[in-house]
Amino acid sequence: MGMAVGGNSGSGGGRRRRGGRNKNVISEINVTPLVDVMLVLLIIFMVAAPMMTVGVPIDLPETQAKALNSETQPITISVKNDGQVYLQETTIPAEEIAAKLEAIATTGYNERIFVRGDATAPYGVIADVMARIQGAGFKNIGLVTQQKKDQ
Repeated sequence: MGMAVGGNSGSGGGRRRRGGRNKNVISEINVTPLVDVMLVLLIIFMVAAPMMTVGVPIDLPETQAKALNSETQPITISVKNDGQVYLQETTIPAEEIAAKLEAIATTGYNERIFVRGDATAPYGVIADVMARIQGAGFKNIGLVTQQKKDQ
């Protein structure tokens, strides 16, 4: 039973590398950072895209939206192109909107209120009417538009 002492006698002991490091270069691409960067860019563009369409001229009164099925008749406030405000079919001053709505609302502040604005009505008047309705405490407010005609 002999034992080899010292040196490189025998079984390939001289093939060891210093420090145990492999000098072969790994030629694989690590895609994890690439995916991370792409996801961040996707989120940035998703958030920024709606902000880029602010200056586009649009015609709000005509939409492709379908008519709502409603069981009860909502309260309707109309604004004509000259800025005149109507509650149902009665002309009222804009200052009286809140008081009149509170008087005729049957379900309280949950009453559905539709605002109909003429396509050429001043936007400021329509915004003022909606602000007065919301200031009175009504939360169920909707804008009425006309459905586009198919051509």
